[in-house]
Amino acid sequence: MKLLRYGPEGAEKPGVLDGAGRIRDLSAVITDVAGPAIADFGWARGLDVEGLPLVEGAPRLGPCVAGSGKFICIGLNYADHAAESGLDVPPEPVVFMKATSAIVGPNDNVIIPRGSVATDWEVELGVVIGKKAKYVGRDEAMDHVAGYCVINDVSERDYQIKRSGQWTKGKSCDSFGPTGPWLVTRDEIADPQSLAMWLKINGETKQNGSTETMVYGVSYLVSYLSQFMTLHPGDIISTGTPPGVGMGFKPPQYLKAGDVIELGIEGLGKQKQTVVADD
Repeated sequence: MKLLRYGPEGAEKPGVLDGAGRIRDLSAVITDVAGPAIADFGWARGLDVEGLPLVEGAPRLGPCVAGSGKFICIGLNYADHAAESGLDVPPEPVVFMKATSAIVGPNDNVIIPRGSVATDWEVELGVVIGKKAKYVGRDEAMDHVAGYCVINDVSERDYQIKRSGQWTKGKSCDSFGPTGPWLVTRDEIADPQSLAMWLKINGETKQNGSTETMVYGVSYLVSYLSQFMTLHPGDIISTGTPPGVGMGFKPPQYLKAGDVIELGIEGLGKQKQTVVADD
């Protein structure tokens, strides 16, 4: 299934794509695409998707999962991205948090924070937890995954690198977490470690990679993180980015107001954002 949330910000309704790619309303079936619904997909057994109410027009898409308690990010998780950053592949995953207040819909505006001169892009595979995970082994880790989504891990590099302390401050600005367009359930993705991914700025390809160059794969990350914290349904893991980020160019290339970002991952859909300045 491809689950989604549609409607005005703060008033999104649950939906699902039908076989023709049209939005069907799920409000009579589940309250939201959130923890309880993705922890147990029993409600989906025998569901007649084509019989659900058709949503007319092209409504705004919200973040594909609601109520995420944690937005966990993995840094330097692609060997080729580490190389372009001039850094070694870490001996263990680099873990940092992105504030959940950064989460927005897949096509909402990306807002450059006041004073920013180094706002950057990163296409990433998102993993959404479906079942509580604590001290799980790699062999059982995938049983705790509800599905996958596209994430743009927008980053302010000066805040991240030059402002001292943790990376979180450069990752958590409002709008720095476009998520969606939909949550693709785990059964639809045969191998999350073999997905093409790309990102364009104003129509020019900047990132063109694959999850196959990920250093620490999905099962490893779920197991690893569960050793340090309990993962709950709806938690998001953003798993790192391939090369081609703005910081990696010589000289660096960063976002400016008016830029259009387009990005996608094979089987998981596409995003499109317009960059605006904070007022």
